[in-house]
Amino acid sequence: MRKAIEDLQNEHIAILSSLQILDTFTRRLDRGLDVQRRDIHDFIGFLKEFADKCHHGKEEGILFPALIKAGIIEKGGPIGVMLSDHTKGRELIKEMEAAVSGKEDHKRFMQAAKNYSSLLQAHIEKENTVLFPAAESALTADQLDQIYEEFEQHERKVIGAGRHEELHAMLKRLKQKYPA
Repeated sequence: MRKAIEDLQNEHIAILSSLQILDTFTRRLDRGLDVQRRDIHDFIGFLKEFADKCHHGKEEGILFPALIKAGIIEKGGPIGVMLSDHTKGRELIKEMEAAVSGKEDHKRFMQAAKNYSSLLQAHIEKENTVLFPAAESALTADQLDQIYEEFEQHERKVIGAGRHEELHAMLKRLKQKYPA
């Protein structure tokens, strides 16, 4: 497995781990237990910055165009499905954010959170089992190495040096505060 695909799969592990926190939030709220608004906003910030801008940004701006150039179809193919999932995910993040901005609407937040978690789990499964193997077949080792270098540049530009570590520390804090 090339570094480019391994990088995306490692980010998938972090995103799946973060979804456990989101699921804990929804279970607590459903039981009438407290979840601090700041923690929800921090978590939504993680989704927007890490899952969307960084991870999906790498896919949409670097990997998908390389795959299209290599002959993998966009519309009606796996790339189109992934792009549609990304769009749905952004809409659900906005819905979660709207539900906890101003007067909190826990039911609205919980529904959007559950939908987002389900969407992302299925999305990651599709990428790991369909799209990434297709990428490793369609692209040469040199192309994948170049993509990895572009991923590194993207990450430095979009979230900056050391930000991954800060985001992971925030997730660790939330996991300790809200154990599953």
